[in-house]
Amino acid sequence: MSYEEFTQSIEGFEENYAGNISSTQYFGFPTQAILNIEEQLEASASKNIAYFSMEFGLAPSIYNTFLLNKPISKNNQFFTHEVFSNYWLCDYLFKIKINKMLDIPIYGGGLGVLAGDSMKSIADAGLPICGIGVLWNKGYFKQKFWYKHGQIPDELAWDPHTYPGLVPLKNRVVIQTKEGPLHLRVWKYYVYSYHKKYASPLLLLDSNLDENSEKFKRLTDQLYRSDEVWWKIYQRVILGIGGMKALESLGYDINKYHLNEGHAAFALVEKYVTLENKEDMNQCKEQFAYTCHTPVAAGHDRFGLHDVSQLLDDDYTQAAKMFGEEEEGSGQINLTHMCLSTCTHVNAVAQKHGEITRLQFPDFADKVDAITNGVHLFTWLSRSFESLFDQYRETFGDWRGNQGNLSKVQELKGNAKFREDLFTAHQENKRQFLDIVKRWQLKENVLTIGWARRIAGYKRPSLIFHNIERIINIAKTIGPLQIVLAGKAHPNDDIGSAHIEEILDHIDQLNEHRKLIRVMILENYDTYFGKLLTNSVDIWLNNPLPPFEASGTSGMKAILNGVLQMSTLDGWVVEAKDDNIGWIFGYQHSGTEIGTEKDSRLDEDSNALYDTLEDAARLYYATVKEGGIDYKSEWIDKMINCIDRGAFFNTQRMINEYNHLMWGNKQVSV
Repeated sequence: MSYEEFTQSIEGFEENYAGNISSTQYFGFPTQAILNIEEQLEASASKNIAYFSMEFGLAPSIYNTFLLNKPISKNNQFFTHEVFSNYWLCDYLFKIKINKMLDIPIYGGGLGVLAGDSMKSIADAGLPICGIGVLWNKGYFKQKFWYKHGQIPDELAWDPHTYPGLVPLKNRVVIQTKEGPLHLRVWKYYVYSYHKKYASPLLLLDSNLDENSEKFKRLTDQLYRSDEVWWKIYQRVILGIGGMKALESLGYDINKYHLNEGHAAFALVEKYVTLENKEDMNQCKEQFAYTCHTPVAAGHDRFGLHDVSQLLDDDYTQAAKMFGEEEEGSGQINLTHMCLSTCTHVNAVAQKHGEITRLQFPDFADKVDAITNGVHLFTWLSRSFESLFDQYRETFGDWRGNQGNLSKVQELKGNAKFREDLFTAHQENKRQFLDIVKRWQLKENVLTIGWARRIAGYKRPSLIFHNIERIINIAKTIGPLQIVLAGKAHPNDDIGSAHIEEILDHIDQLNEHRKLIRVMILENYDTYFGKLLTNSVDIWLNNPLPPFEASGTSGMKAILNGVLQMSTLDGWVVEAKDDNIGWIFGYQHSGTEIGTEKDSRLDEDSNALYDTLEDAARLYYATVKEGGIDYKSEWIDKMINCIDRGAFFNTQRMINEYNHLMWGNKQVSV
């Protein structure tokens, strides 16, 4: 593709984007990387791949931030966050104010952040892959805490037309429905590699067009809107069917379609419906790969065929029935079943999750591989640790190009200078966080525990508060505590919202004990706070009910930065249980019975958590003493072990596995 062809494809280029895009620069990044990937995706010489995901958490506020030649729109800034703590006066008088760009709001949680990290490592590797997603005009939602009411969701307003790096294309695609044509605009956002040599396009579909009815205009407003079944069906149709049509509209020559979760399953239906010879579908199944991300029942979309038939033409409904009906005559399709039965390549996202997925879907057990998730090192690694690894480059070598080199940290375990530098780097991160919340008077040498992720019942977000008296006793007898939480519950998740209300109540109960225990929950958790918290707390708490956490990635971000883990044995942690990266506690799943999310095991696991926290607090306060830091402490051994495991739990390794097991593409040398 030439530069002229590229600019001609952008809607309103001269009026809106010419000041930020030139033949050499694309919002401050090299334009040539874009022209190269576009040429590859249009050519049949390479094995081009399309990666579908309902959400993408790209974190441009903390990584690869595009430049603008004018001040950023206020609609695309997000610098005020409220805090709910057991220091009421501060909550009333102050807010956290950070001058930062709003994350492009097309993600809701860990699935989206994983998809964003994947796209970044895809770009790092120079692979010919484009992403397919949806431009959510009102994002997920804006969160507000209200005492005695918990979480109050509010509508988010942002401006895609002035968001740095995002451009609308002239391309339109149309999906024929029984309610009339559904028109979609295609937007593009380019994900660059860490060294800016390569880029990967992300196509985003948008129904907010004048050609559409008011109902259709709103379909791409809010991510995961679920108050009406037709909303859910249409949103999945837009991603799957609309995504396939968008690829055709752009002239991309795609060899493989990777469906990140079952939300994109209608891509299979579109492929079948558009085949002239339906018998070719058996061969086309080789083109499809599927990643399952959840063992939780609510994570598997099921729709009545009657509901689908009210929206889509008969040929689409029949194809959905053919591929997606779990039981003949049930009148219901399961998008997970559709993907499992049709896609040739299938994977779970951790070894334990692979085991559980095979138990959940025994008919497909033989085809379920497991590729453990990771995190994008360049996004989540703190500057202090980046400098630390560079300082010891004689040991780590080219750790950016080969992140497995981080395992060489074990060679430095006996190096007294490194041990001191490591703990000093951690304390630098901790001070940065404490400075942001300085009004709440947290202290550097107090044991600080972090819990931040999507709030859902099986993650048991309020477990640490299950017995307030135990927490108070630990603080009195061993040492003071600081607990920082953050997270959003889906607006329609009553259980998740109840957990937030419960947390606020517990924080309120601890008001009179704030000299011993300082507790706060941060409003509107996003990738900025995700990075801040995972690299600054002393212990990262992870307490899902096994075996319902497919993987989890927040702890992977923490270990990259030497933050110790306190976790139940589930998800990725199962693969690090013997590596002494912190402490394992609570119920451990085994056998062929998966169990139920309703059996939350709060009493037994909270007691195990408190016992473990006592051990951790004793070690911390034996390490961080009045007279100085004990750099020979086992605490620092555990920090070193964390970095060692970070050499594996990253998306560079993960994408290499996907490429080897599913995509079969030749990787460009970085």
